[in-house]
Amino acid sequence: MVDLKSQYNAIKETVDTSIQEVLDTNTYINGPQVHLFQKSLEEYLGVKHVIPCANGTDALQVAMMGLGLQPGDEVITADFTFAATVEVIALLQLTPVLVDVDIYNMNIAIDKIRKAITPKTKAIVPVHLFGRASNMEAIMALAKEHNLYVIEDNAQAIGANCKFSDGTKKKAGTIGHVGATSFFPSKNLGCYGDGGAIFTNDDELAHTLRGIVNHGMYERYHHDVVGVNSRLDSIQAAVLNAKLPLLDQYNKARQNAARKYSTALEGHKNIIAPSICDICDCHVFHQYTLRIIDADRNGLMQHLLDKGIPCAIYYPIPLHSQKAYADARYQEEDFPVTNQLVQEVISLPMHTELDDEQIQFITDSILEFLNK
Repeated sequence: MVDLKSQYNAIKETVDTSIQEVLDTNTYINGPQVHLFQKSLEEYLGVKHVIPCANGTDALQVAMMGLGLQPGDEVITADFTFAATVEVIALLQLTPVLVDVDIYNMNIAIDKIRKAITPKTKAIVPVHLFGRASNMEAIMALAKEHNLYVIEDNAQAIGANCKFSDGTKKKAGTIGHVGATSFFPSKNLGCYGDGGAIFTNDDELAHTLRGIVNHGMYERYHHDVVGVNSRLDSIQAAVLNAKLPLLDQYNKARQNAARKYSTALEGHKNIIAPSICDICDCHVFHQYTLRIIDADRNGLMQHLLDKGIPCAIYYPIPLHSQKAYADARYQEEDFPVTNQLVQEVISLPMHTELDDEQIQFITDSILEFLNK
């Protein structure tokens, strides 16, 4: 699904030199590479504060801790996403409120958010799924109307732009009160282990978050807030420093690959391909995900695997159907789109090293199965 080896070979000298600097200086935690990455990412995103941390799940959890959410507070998020989003809500003894998604972009549906708001609602967590930015203008307007926090789950969409009705653009993850991302190796900006970061333009919140990720300390052995141990290590920061200047290039390569996929597959009666917007760069294609309609999606998956083509179903089971998050509040009729998508979606290989020959082989194999 992701060709990390070829990507590494293209930047090997820069990565190796950056890692060697860490080894030579023995600054493995909060060293110069971490501080450099923090400042560089702040500049890239156009956000006042980046707080590096150990992984994307921690980033979400620390963001919620920093906002002071209390047990029993309701947090609205999408049913169709990876479990980490709802996991941290449950871990903090908050009340997850899962809602359906939009059939066209697979992101959280604005009308479903509105219907789910109660006096106990304190926050909305939009997930920029598969690399496509959610409708943040509508979400922020809704949050302002009801005095709610917005925590952006930007684990799959770093570098994507959100375009507003006045023509302005902002990077996904920087629009809500706080944003969280992951640097898992397969991400658009990935390190060689676990890593994550939190974004905010709120000075006071940023100060709180910096304490939380470091055991609640601002001064050594003085614990001012309840914290956790969640730090981005210097070796991972060294890798990210090598990759960050190439992020836009990487995202363009993904968009170009997506465009070639869609050109080859568009118009087929059994395929709905993701749309590509050339104007606002709102989709950076962490995943290229098709919907297979009126055809055997599982049979197609096996056909591709038999040909040695990696593919995956993201996600096969809705969160409301997961044993850990089952709740009597949820009714199947509340999630018609999610229940439809889990039967239709299939994700194809998507990375910066995809070439025309590979794309043609993959798309020819898909059409071969669907046309037989």
